[in-house]
Amino acid sequence: MKSLIDNARSFPTRLAGRVEEFRELAAGQSPEALFITCSDSRVIPSLITDARPGELFELRTAGNVVPRYDESRPSGEMATIEFALRVLGVRDVVVCGHSHCGAVGALVRGEDLSAVPAVRGWLDHSVPEPPGTADLADAVRRHAVRQLTTLGGYPAVQERLATGRLTLHAWYYEIDTGAVSVHRPEGNGEFAAL
Repeated sequence: MKSLIDNARSFPTRLAGRVEEFRELAAGQSPEALFITCSDSRVIPSLITDARPGELFELRTAGNVVPRYDESRPSGEMATIEFALRVLGVRDVVVCGHSHCGAVGALVRGEDLSAVPAVRGWLDHSVPEPPGTADLADAVRRHAVRQLTTLGGYPAVQERLATGRLTLHAWYYEIDTGAVSVHRPEGNGEFAAL
């Protein structure tokens, strides 16, 4: 923790050459995309995409899960998606799964999650159907694509798709190699290198 604190203390000094950039950011945001990915500390959207501050609106959840839309049970995830689309006007939403995913791996392996009841409840509620394959990489890819289907149940997503002002993307990031592949719904629906 000491190194994190030291870096936070020195952050204003490190920004010295970027004062104007951060002044502009203080005036408002207009990110290019909503990037939904796992909370896993090894997955860093701005590092993967080389995004600068203000270019990505991020939503991080255990297992990059997009919960079903339920207006009677609002959640932070639902609010983030709605805000990104209706207020910020993002034109692209990326759901990015990753290799070595603990959440999807637990589902694939049928692990006992009784020691982490909130995790078990989150996955049981948000991922009612197991990934359907024993291969973790394939399961994570399928899971990312399913999240796009879940997004389709959000009114803000439906509105933007109907007017052609939104594109949904499913990505797969390999932690050990840095490779990113994207779902190609046209043709065979496989993932291919970006």
